[in-house]
Amino acid sequence: MESEILLQKFIAVISLGIVAQWIAWRFKLPSIVLLSLSGILAGPVFGWIHPTQDFGEFTVVLIKLAVAIILFEGGLNLHLHELKAAGKSVRHIILFGLPLAWFFGFLASHYVQGLSFPVAMLLAAILVVTGPTVILPLIRETKISPRLASIFKWEGIVNDPLGVLLAILVFQFYIASEHADATQQIFRSFGLAVGVSAALGLGSGLLLKYIFKKGFVPEFLKVPLIISMIFFIYGIANSFQDEAGLLAVTIFGVMTGNIGLSIIHELRRFKENITTLLISTVFIILTADLNPEQLSHIDWKSVAFLLCILFLVRPLAIWLSTIGAGLNWRERMMLGWIAPRGIVAASMAGLLAPQMIEHGYEDAALLVPLVFAVVFSTVILHGFSFSIVSRMLGLSAKNQEGLMIVGASPWTIELAVVLKQAGIPVLLVDSSWHNLKEARLKSIPIYYGEVLSETSEQNLDLTEMGYLLAATMNDSYNALVSGAFVHHFGRERIYQLAGNTIGEESRKEVKSANRGLTAFNNELRYVTLMSLYYQGWKFKKTRLTDEFTHEDFVKLTSGKSTPLFLIQENKKLVFASADHEMHPKPGDTLLSFSNSEKKKSD
Repeated sequence: MESEILLQKFIAVISLGIVAQWIAWRFKLPSIVLLSLSGILAGPVFGWIHPTQDFGEFTVVLIKLAVAIILFEGGLNLHLHELKAAGKSVRHIILFGLPLAWFFGFLASHYVQGLSFPVAMLLAAILVVTGPTVILPLIRETKISPRLASIFKWEGIVNDPLGVLLAILVFQFYIASEHADATQQIFRSFGLAVGVSAALGLGSGLLLKYIFKKGFVPEFLKVPLIISMIFFIYGIANSFQDEAGLLAVTIFGVMTGNIGLSIIHELRRFKENITTLLISTVFIILTADLNPEQLSHIDWKSVAFLLCILFLVRPLAIWLSTIGAGLNWRERMMLGWIAPRGIVAASMAGLLAPQMIEHGYEDAALLVPLVFAVVFSTVILHGFSFSIVSRMLGLSAKNQEGLMIVGASPWTIELAVVLKQAGIPVLLVDSSWHNLKEARLKSIPIYYGEVLSETSEQNLDLTEMGYLLAATMNDSYNALVSGAFVHHFGRERIYQLAGNTIGEESRKEVKSANRGLTAFNNELRYVTLMSLYYQGWKFKKTRLTDEFTHEDFVKLTSGKSTPLFLIQENKKLVFASADHEMHPKPGDTLLSFSNSEKKKSD
């Protein structure tokens, strides 16, 4: 009976986490804020869940393995080519910024919060990390400049394992200080652990590439093998030094993401789904485990400490460490302000605080509430201000509703011209220099190259792009392009022209699960559009008003005009589609493809 209750509680935690994630997506809120609130309500407030009591040692195991998978998934998103533009800045922030943040954090912890020297050192070490699980969604939503996005990603993902190792080193140093001859052994084992972690991560990546290339692993076992390797690497590295496995799996993730595996896109999607589930579950468990008595320790000194962390420690560390790093003052201001802490900081506080208390450091009871206070405040302030500050500093696109069109043809070139004139950013992509000739003459932004190539992945600047239209004559290629960019744009923002097959020929059509949404309607195929274009059909913009509504437009142009897009007053682009309805209203501009003869007769 007791096991059934525990099962129900664990299912409730998972369900609560997914619901919180959905609400965060629906209302565009930082997900960790809602996850934290959900955990506090389920734990300290209503007492539905007591993770340590309910799940016992399983809680610690789950947290450790979840963090390992999360850091591996973060490593998958680190592309070595990004270091060409951001490498110097990343090196400065990691080599100089991390120790500076630790030093300034210690000063705030010891002299402002009043913690003992050892606990202050440990708290400062825990807080040098920034949360990639918070940063990455903010980058995707705000679309800041590629260089700044790379710096945020690399700092968050690399600093996490380094910060964890630093916290473990500080913890073990003070625990072992009770034994005078143990200090040297700690540093030797720490150095050995770093070396073993690097060797494990790099070697495992190379081994993976070799066995996949030789065909030693069937397709259905590739992803399970990688997951098992994560756990194996984590366990081996941890046998040399507690939590050294986090550095090993991060390096393994970077290697896996950059060695050209054929299953990399499938792996990234799978790992992203698993990571979302783990973050949801673990963060609720961590916050539900908070003791109301611990929260009562937050006082005016804690508020002063938070203000120091937010407005002194991070900005000072960034400004000093980025001297000579090639960043302008706007980028340095942005980096100095944005540093949300996440699941790694919270989990390390939860794991180390009880052990510090056991060894006689009573003020270690403040570690968990202080870390969670920093997590809550940074996630809320930085999460809600990220897009505002980036726009104010001119570091993000003013209009993120642009359209990337794959496939240059007379029709798409003319469409790009009209959209550009309407204030919608456009990017026309094609692998044929000849096809792009007319677009170049008309000053349309272009990208020449195979959009599915690794080079394009590295060089395409999609900062202003919010939608994709695959508009080549090859329906299968359109579907392939659509699938390749789902991760970047989201399935609801990817469109392709209707399939070229009709009737019995539909058996040749790509199955719908692999396609983008159908642009415009099921009749406007590539051949049809080109035929109408050469018959003289043109693009027409119609401003809708209270006197001339969408219904009036349909009656007036029935059979002679096809709506393509709705350009709203805020420059938001809405596709006409066979998969959903448009809802035009007065003030919107309707972009249609119309018979020029009708236009002459009006």
